[in-house]
Amino acid sequence: MKLKPLGDNVVVKQADAEQKTKSGFIIPDSAQEKPQKGTVIAVGEGKFEDGVRVPIDVKVGDTVIYGKYGGTDVKIDEVEYKILRAGDIYAIVL
Repeated sequence: MKLKPLGDNVVVKQADAEQKTKSGFIIPDSAQEKPQKGTVIAVGEGKFEDGVRVPIDVKVGDTVIYGKYGGTDVKIDEVEYKILRAGDIYAIVL
């Protein structure tokens, strides 16, 4: 990938939207919601607080859950990514 986040930013590749419901109904593209879950692709070095760099809690490869309206969507080499601030990530999926 040719993208390196700065500061406390994180690059996430969104998980694919659900195509079917659990009961087997197919969801049309227009009704699918973008997932709030994805895989961390790149992590910035952290932000400075009182002259000390504070590291970010997530690492490359983690699956995370983030806010619905947070971040910025970008498309690189026909792949969609989301750039989030570390504070917009709520949890790591274990």
